[in-house]
Amino acid sequence: MLDLKSEEGRDLLRRLALVSDIVVENFRPGVLERLGVSPDALRQEKPSLVWCAISGFGQSGPYRDKPAYDMIVQALSGGMSMTGEKGRGAVRAGIPLGDLSAGMYAAIGILAAINRRHQTGQGEMIDISMLDCQAAMLSYQAAYHLHSGHVPDRQGSGHDSIPTYRTFTAQDGIEVVITANTERMWQGLCRALGVTHLIEDPRFLTNRERYKNRLELWPLLEAAFLAAPADDWVAKLEREEVPVGVVNTLDRVVNDPQILHREMVLALERDGVGAKVMGNPVKLAEAMRAEHHYPPALGADGDNILRDILNLGEDELADLRSKGVNTPKPA
Repeated sequence: MLDLKSEEGRDLLRRLALVSDIVVENFRPGVLERLGVSPDALRQEKPSLVWCAISGFGQSGPYRDKPAYDMIVQALSGGMSMTGEKGRGAVRAGIPLGDLSAGMYAAIGILAAINRRHQTGQGEMIDISMLDCQAAMLSYQAAYHLHSGHVPDRQGSGHDSIPTYRTFTAQDGIEVVITANTERMWQGLCRALGVTHLIEDPRFLTNRERYKNRLELWPLLEAAFLAAPADDWVAKLEREEVPVGVVNTLDRVVNDPQILHREMVLALERDGVGAKVMGNPVKLAEAMRAEHHYPPALGADGDNILRDILNLGEDELADLRSKGVNTPKPA
């Protein structure tokens, strides 16, 4: 871990950047320039360098210098305004969507820049804003609003226009999610639930009629779902080819047979210390199978990086450690 408040630490950062293909950083805009490490200057010195800066609001604009946390970005992006139940307060997503989406868009931008560099030899400065990423993920809701002016309300566990695209609670208290969004699926839903008389009910003949009369339809379906446990409904609905799933709690997720088959739960170990972590969703068929290791402590590989990349000798490394320029972060 480099001490960037020292000139030696900043010099090491510059040297590491100049022998690297890609630099990824998430300092607040302007911090590196104030420390005397300018991405623009480094890219002038090495035009092929790909520099990716991730921040809350980007390197420019009126919010540039505001601090950002995931929930702040979820709120400002508009996504939080649609999350939660109607008539109640907004709810943040249970996972850090702002942080995660910024990382994914950064990876996409880096890959695009590397591909361009293959053609031109030129690097790139990539400016990733958490707020931009969340705004981009508004997808069809933003499209609807931009075309109609309609401001969507809380979405709850349902859909704006499909009344049988929502959750229902089964007898055992487990929520069942269905997405019966075609006439064939609607009829299969009715057969699975044993309410075939609803198929011919004039209030529910088409999706338009079902949506118009959804407040009458939902109690009928809710009562039917309460007659059996969730696993029974999943089996019956799957036989009718109605898309269905249960709202898994995390203990169920990490023991789910599909999750385990896909190696999405990994057991890692180092020096007798073990931990389970979630796996990598990117499965490469042709690449060599990666080995999974318990991660090192923050800064623990500092000497190895400086030794292998900058060819520093042991005396130099010892001197840097003694000055506190390159040290592991305390536990």
